[in-house]
Amino acid sequence: MNKIEHIGIAVKSIAAANEIYSKLLGYQPYKTEAVVSEGVNTSFFTCGDSKIELLEATNPDSPIAKFIEKRGEGVHHMAFSVDNIKAEMERLEKEGFILLNSEPKRGADNKLVAFLHPKSSHGVLVELCQDIAE
Repeated sequence: MNKIEHIGIAVKSIAAANEIYSKLLGYQPYKTEAVVSEGVNTSFFTCGDSKIELLEATNPDSPIAKFIEKRGEGVHHMAFSVDNIKAEMERLEKEGFILLNSEPKRGADNKLVAFLHPKSSHGVLVELCQDIAE
């Protein structure tokens, strides 16, 4: 694990959340992106060496919609940057963590991603992120 890559925050309205976080941080998001496979729209703000990812559901069956329905808006996950996502997934599974993905998948912000079940990390959904070489 290299660093905290980003903290994901589930929001009902990405436009409203972008306005609030732009005021909070003093600048606009550097990127917005739809991740159709996950049913979300995202926007990203830099914050030092890390980022904040805002996530808005695009359909009522998406994981973010279900999260907000159950828990309300707020911190959804913590993401860590890794150099080799497959090796890190293998290491963590051997350590007893429950993987939600058997293989990494393409995520937002030009990343390969995989998730750890919150039951194995004290209630926190953990995301592993590896940059995709362009």
